[in-house]
Amino acid sequence: MLFKPEVKDDAKIAKKRVVRGIGRRMVSLTITLLILGGLGYLGWTAFQQKPAGRGGPGARPDLPVPVLAATPRTQDVPVYLDAVGSVRALNTVTVRAQVDGKLIKVNFVEGQDVKQGDVLAEIDPVIYQAQYDQAVAKKAQDEALLANQKLDLARYQQLAASNAGSKQQADTQRSVVAQQEALVQADQAAIDNARAMLGYTKVIAPLTGRAGLRQVDQGNIIRASDVTGLAIITQLQPIAVQFSLPQQQIVRVNAAAANGALSVDVFGNDGVTVIDTGTLKGIDNQVDPTTGTLKLKAEFPNAKFQLWPGQFVNVRLKVETLEKAIVVPASAVQRGPIGTFSYVIGPDNVATAKPVVVTQQNENDAVIASGLSTSDRVVTTGFANLSDGAKVFIGTADRAPTADLAPRKRSRSPDAKGDSKGGQAKDDGQGKDGERRGKRERGEGDQKGQTGPAPAEPSGGAAKSQP
Repeated sequence: MLFKPEVKDDAKIAKKRVVRGIGRRMVSLTITLLILGGLGYLGWTAFQQKPAGRGGPGARPDLPVPVLAATPRTQDVPVYLDAVGSVRALNTVTVRAQVDGKLIKVNFVEGQDVKQGDVLAEIDPVIYQAQYDQAVAKKAQDEALLANQKLDLARYQQLAASNAGSKQQADTQRSVVAQQEALVQADQAAIDNARAMLGYTKVIAPLTGRAGLRQVDQGNIIRASDVTGLAIITQLQPIAVQFSLPQQQIVRVNAAAANGALSVDVFGNDGVTVIDTGTLKGIDNQVDPTTGTLKLKAEFPNAKFQLWPGQFVNVRLKVETLEKAIVVPASAVQRGPIGTFSYVIGPDNVATAKPVVVTQQNENDAVIASGLSTSDRVVTTGFANLSDGAKVFIGTADRAPTADLAPRKRSRSPDAKGDSKGGQAKDDGQGKDGERRGKRERGEGDQKGQTGPAPAEPSGGAAKSQP
């Protein structure tokens, strides 16, 4: 027998299902809200715990900002114009033979320093010696004939004087003697030519310099028409450097050159070390229209052979000297929306931003035209946590923070592990160590945030101009 369920039981079952579904949705929504709220709380907590700069919002006003300071100094600052140039030999000679013949001897080594007048090579002189001997013999023959003709002329003149001989015969003999004298002079010229050709069999160094690679080996036939020649000699001491400057610097360079010789420095491969100092020797008479630059040439002694022909080098030309200029470290000059400024430390160790006018600046020093005096103290390190009106603590150079090249490995003792689990320092000594580590890390951040290098003490070097 089949029983049909009642309608009331079905309604109760459906109601229970609806209530159960609503409960599940509420639980899911509640869990989702709790997760979102927890994430938001964690993010807010992390943001609030982020250390703020000492000089920025949220910083404690009672803690001074550690900085390094320097005092502006007065010195004479040279002004330079930087350029890129190429080294060129002062003189270059291709040594060629002046006569044809067999190369029987080579007296130099490739890359050897030779002096003017040294015999570099020798050509077989047999043919040219024979030609010289022949010219000498011909002159001796003509001189003997000339002596006989002069005796005949003396006899004819005596006969003509006593009317025993014809005057015409005496005049004719006088003409013959003159012709013979000219022939003897021609023989002397032939001797000189033969002597020169014989001398050309020895190849002489025309100047003092360094010999290059040999182009002809011993035993070969060398000719005066050979294009390559025997070798190339370049003069390395002194040596020349040719460089270019923008056409806007023409007036400045000409005005400086009118007052005397200008000094030129050449830098080494590091771009900092001056390897040689020379003198400006020449200025080109026209501007290159393709580049808008003017060519200049300087001469250097090159005592240590640090300059080599064909080498590209960085050069600087000294055009003037700023006398008694105010100089500060380059890191003391900051740049803001309205221009350059420096933080000047007042009597109460309060840093104040003060606008300055910079005449020139390089990687080390900056020349200040106005805005600072020699009695001021300017901040050179610690700008990351510094603001206008912040109180500062001036450190010393030996305690300045320095950045490590690589992170150091941290060693943790068992006690330290227990402390880390508890979340508190074991004693006040460890808390002080942690505070000192925090200061050191903040100091490293300050150093990384500085705008330029901060030397520990003012250097006596000259500032380098930026054209």
